[in-house]
Formats: sequence, C-alpha cells, structure tokens
Amino acid sequence: MRKAPTDEHRPYHHGDLRKGLADAARRLLERDGLAALSLRAVAREAGVSPAAPYHHFKDKRDLLEAVAEEGWQMLDAAVADAVAGARAKTGPGSEAVVVEFGVAYIWFALQHPALYQAMYAAARTREALPRTMAPDSDSGYARLRATLREAGADGTPPLDLELATIATWCAAHGLAEMARFKQFDTFKTACGGELPFLRAVFGQLHLVPRPQPD
Repeated sequence: MRKAPTDEHRPYHHGDLRKGLADAARRLLERDGLAALSLRAVAREAGVSPAAPYHHFKDKRDLLEAVAEEGWQMLDAAVADAVAGARAKTGPGSEAVVVEFGVAYIWFALQHPALYQAMYAAARTREALPRTMAPDSDSGYARLRATLREAGADGTPPLDLELATIATWCAAHGLAEMARFKQFDTFKTACGGELPFLRAVFGQLHLVPRPQPD
C-alpha cells in the first residue's frame, strides 16, 4: 500500500506550488547545503514531477532568488522581535537595543548557515540590494537605522547615520562569519556561553554616532 504523503512532502495545488517549491528548496538547503540545490532535487523534495519547477522558475538562479527572499524576510522578523523585546526592557533610546539587533542577526546566521549563505550568494549577483535590505523599505536595514537614531544618532548628518548603519550591519555580518571559530571557545567560556560572548563583542563596537556640538 502506498503511504500517504507527509505534510512536508505533500503535493501542492497549482496556486501555491511556487511557495511550496521555495519551501522545499529551503529544507534542502538546511539539510544538505547549497551545493545540493537544483530544480530536479527540489522537485523530488516537494513530491512533484521534475518538470513542475520550470513552470515557476526559469533556472536555479531564479529559484535561489526566491529562497533568498524568504530568508531575508525571516531575518527581518528575527531582528524585529529582538528589537521589540530589548525596547520593552530598556527603552527605545538604549544602545542595548542596537546590541540585541546585532545578536539576533548573528544568531539567525548561525542557526540557518546554508540559508544565510544562499541569501548573500543571491545578493552578490544583483545590481541592487534585495528589496528586504533596501534603505527606504520596511526592512531590517531600515529598522537598524531607526534603532541607531533612537539610541543617540538623531541629529547627526544623514551621511554619518548611513555610514554607521552600514558599519553596524557589516560588523554583525563579520561576526556571524567568524563566531564559530574554535579560537573563540576560551572567550565564550569566560563570558558564560555563546550568546553572552556575542553580546560582549558587539557591545564593544560603540557604533552609535553622536551629534557634534556647534
């Protein structure tokens, strides 16, 4: 007797097949890494015919774009939750909110390494930043700029605020790339664990620009 498909591998109706394929691609990435991603492999993962993905994605790059978009949305939600939680504890003007933004960003990257890799792999091939990183959108990047402004950067020249936003984002990205280095194990122990270590490192950066007196 043929087994009924599970929720994760249930064939999708035509209307939601694109999302179903993107979800299957994300599962495949998380389990097997970026090298395993192909339209044929995604079709197998989703439980549909090998030809089905080609009705929604013209090639692997197009599929990767869809998966990356979902990843950016997940990251945005993660940092939004962290910022809201930190604001509730310390108030909107605290630099601790900036630190929690960075920690949430890094933690997302550590929990979803293959998806995170795919997000930046897709971004590097585009002429413009992903929509969810656009400076004027409701994005994680825009939320970071607003958080810096609340933490004391309000009144600084717009260029300085933008540079501080870029610097903070890049600091989080750099620490995300290096956070699992074995050389840091001693420091993680001294700080009381991985998350306290991330907070301690990010808290040393002092990236909030201050308005200059006239």
